[in-house]
Amino acid sequence: MAGRKKVCCGLSALEITLTVLFILMTVVSVTLITLMVTWETGPTLPPSPGPQHQPYLIGVGRADCTGPPAEIPLMGYANPQQTAAGIHTRLFSRAFIIDDGKKRVVFVTADIGMVSQRLRLEVLQALQVKYGDLYRQDNVVLSGTHTHCGPAGYFQYTLFMISSSGYIRDAIQPLVNGIVKSIDIAHGNMKPGRIYRSRGALEDSSLNRSPHSYLNNPEDERHRYKWNTDKQVLVLKFTDLDGDGIGMLSWFAVHAVSMNYTNRMVSSDNMGYASYLLEQDKNPGELPGQGGFVAGFSSSNLGDVSPNIKGPHCMNTGLPCDYLNSSCPVGGTKMCKAFGPGDDMFDSTRIIGHNIYSKAKELYANAVEEVTGVLHSAHQWVNMTDVTVQINETHTVSTCKPALGHSFAAGTTDGGGDLNFTQGAVEGDPFWDGIRDALVGEPSNQTQECHHPKPILFSTGEMNWPLPWHPQIVDVQIISVGSVAVVAIPGEMTTMAGRRLREAVKQELQSEGAFRDSEVVIAGLSNIYTHYITTYEEYQVQRYEGASTIYGPHTLTAYLEKYRGLARAIAQDKVLELPVGPQPPFFEKNLFNLLPAPPVDKKPENTSFGEVLQQVYPVYRQGDVVSVTFVAGNPRNSGDIRDKTFVTVEIYDNRTETWEVVHNDASWETRFHWLKGSNQQSNSTIEWHIPPMARSGIYRIKHFGHYKKRVAFRPVITPYEGTSDVFRVSSSFYYQ
Repeated sequence: MAGRKKVCCGLSALEITLTVLFILMTVVSVTLITLMVTWETGPTLPPSPGPQHQPYLIGVGRADCTGPPAEIPLMGYANPQQTAAGIHTRLFSRAFIIDDGKKRVVFVTADIGMVSQRLRLEVLQALQVKYGDLYRQDNVVLSGTHTHCGPAGYFQYTLFMISSSGYIRDAIQPLVNGIVKSIDIAHGNMKPGRIYRSRGALEDSSLNRSPHSYLNNPEDERHRYKWNTDKQVLVLKFTDLDGDGIGMLSWFAVHAVSMNYTNRMVSSDNMGYASYLLEQDKNPGELPGQGGFVAGFSSSNLGDVSPNIKGPHCMNTGLPCDYLNSSCPVGGTKMCKAFGPGDDMFDSTRIIGHNIYSKAKELYANAVEEVTGVLHSAHQWVNMTDVTVQINETHTVSTCKPALGHSFAAGTTDGGGDLNFTQGAVEGDPFWDGIRDALVGEPSNQTQECHHPKPILFSTGEMNWPLPWHPQIVDVQIISVGSVAVVAIPGEMTTMAGRRLREAVKQELQSEGAFRDSEVVIAGLSNIYTHYITTYEEYQVQRYEGASTIYGPHTLTAYLEKYRGLARAIAQDKVLELPVGPQPPFFEKNLFNLLPAPPVDKKPENTSFGEVLQQVYPVYRQGDVVSVTFVAGNPRNSGDIRDKTFVTVEIYDNRTETWEVVHNDASWETRFHWLKGSNQQSNSTIEWHIPPMARSGIYRIKHFGHYKKRVAFRPVITPYEGTSDVFRVSSSFYYQ
């Protein structure tokens, strides 16, 4: 052994040979075992990121569209006493632009009650001036979240002008400018990116407010569904090519009426709060309305869906309301109200908004199904007063001239009417019919027969002074992004009406085989407002929703026909062959404004605008409410308030010896109340609801505004500001 030759690392040639043979035998054994396993189970491949499809160009944008928060009626409850008097949260328009290299579509969801025809036409005109034919009526969808606490005054039809103090230029201009700016921002930051979809169910956040009507739908149809409202939440997740999120768009069917008809502050309600929460998550450290990530929450088929999930009860007895009529033995419909889930409307808004946000956040995080494929957009203008549909070989049905029924005046359990009307009325009332005939005229026999069994309160299709009371020409529109089709609805569809429409559109899209696994979503309150759309069966019951289906019992049938035609054109790639239809009017004359200009502002003697009338306390702790009152001017005198604020909450930074703004009037934590007093004097009270996680430190609250005075008989607008005393917020402070 002493003579064995060492060749490497102290090993002999024989030892190396034996080692190599052992390694080879081990490799052969492992290979044989692997082949045997593969024979039984098939090959095991490493995880793959999946096929990389052609990316879209994607742009997202958000812009302030808050109008004057004073004196202008709030749109939704039609309560003449509900005029704006401050800001709960600001209103924003959120735009999403998608381009596949050949076609482009735009979807906008705005914190407003609904999109009116006039608003849409003015936005399209502004886009035409800026971009030529790039953004048009066929590829731009404008949708409202349906908050009932945004300024009204942006309609051109008489019925809406009467209930909104007219056509108010100061109210519509911030909406036009804000929506256009959100599209401008999205247009300017377009980049290659990807879209993923995800869907899930959100329970305990919605309630059918007309279950009696819903139960009139066919039993076999109802049994196909678990709930009498749609609980689905659809989320589209937008990312750049690195996978970083840039935006989210979500649809869920629920009324944005958590803030009730007693509220007088401009508010984006539960849908806006959901956007607020997700954007605060994704844009850490930014004030509301700032930061690159845009979270849009859009309305869907919410016509009979309430967020007030404790249900309707008589406020004077606590007992449930009458099931059919939603009225109480004493007090009628005015006493029947739905509440919940919170202790008050702010708490309910917080709970429902947080529920919507939480579900969307979960679906966003888990969205992995990529949306791919080409874009389509199909649009027509339709005269909805004259649509005939062939039901079978011998039977046709037709729509009617617009009319509202008696139950329209009853309101809903989310906000009832003041008079003695009740829901479910299928007969007229001689007293109110007599007043109607004397003031606006009796409905024609043809209109009464067409709308049967609706007892007509206002035959708006036969009322044209000073302008038509309701629209005749209506937008129908579908945009599709790959397998996702967004159906833009010009009103409020009930749960079952939306289900029927989704099914009809899906069948048409998939009939040609080009669309597989289509996702059809209803985008309500889009492009023009025409009240409600119920099923034929729900219409027979004539609760509020049926009484507000203005084109008659076959309204849904007509829409099914029209949207099937759009879907068929998309499936067959024949969109260009669709007739454009009759263009809607753009009224220049006879628009009226019943809202007087604000008078000059006055102040108490020996004070100045912005001076503190009621001062803050020196010390607070988390969870407390800070309140301070200032001598104020009318907020209408501040003009265009977009991207400005009436309020700041500021903390002192000892390191830099400067004040840092931590909240403004777009923040959930602040409330800006404006109180109009006597002798043209007014004041503003600002509340800061200190959040539990607020930093300890030294704070102050500032108020900004403008007042009007006359100089040489001419009005002069002057800015002012006021500042509270400093105060400390401490988590360790204890009351004595």
